[in-house]
Amino acid sequence: MSKMFFHSSICVMVAGLLSVGVAQQGNGSMSSSDQMGPSSLSPADQKFAREAAQGGMAEVELGKLAVQNASSDDVKRFGQRMIDDHTKANDKLKEVASKEGITLPTSLDAKDQAIKTRLSKLSGDQFDKAYIKDMVRDHKKDVAAFQNESSTGSDPAIKAFASETLPTVQDHLKQAETIEPKVVQARGTTPSSGMQH
Repeated sequence: MSKMFFHSSICVMVAGLLSVGVAQQGNGSMSSSDQMGPSSLSPADQKFAREAAQGGMAEVELGKLAVQNASSDDVKRFGQRMIDDHTKANDKLKEVASKEGITLPTSLDAKDQAIKTRLSKLSGDQFDKAYIKDMVRDHKKDVAAFQNESSTGSDPAIKAFASETLPTVQDHLKQAETIEPKVVQARGTTPSSGMQH
């Protein structure tokens, strides 16, 4: 009698374990798909990384346009600097993102594509003015975003990337702000050689 009781207890336990295992397996597929994304990273860190990648790609693409379409040597040089600096920053961010499990965008978003399309139709003084105006506006936003992430970010690697890249982004803003009055004044005037800063 005690053997029968023991045997039935074992059967109940095995059945119970099997049902728990099946339930966990069902939930396991949900939790493993949730874990595909970097669950340890805050949404703010992920958002910053994706937006920085998106913005960096746009700066490179628009920099290429500046090298081709600008009439001002200052704007051409600035465009080349955007290509060089943002390519480096983008590569560094890709490295960090892959270690942190963040999937970064690989193409321009609709807003940046629209800016590229608009600028690609311009050349000379018109291009210079529109491009530098966009660069000043974008880099003001970038400086604020990088400052915010470098002080409030919770992921050490993303935060370090923001802190290391911030001085370069601030320098881009200063350079764009220095060029802007020159290209605005250059419209409707002849050679810009005697222009003041």
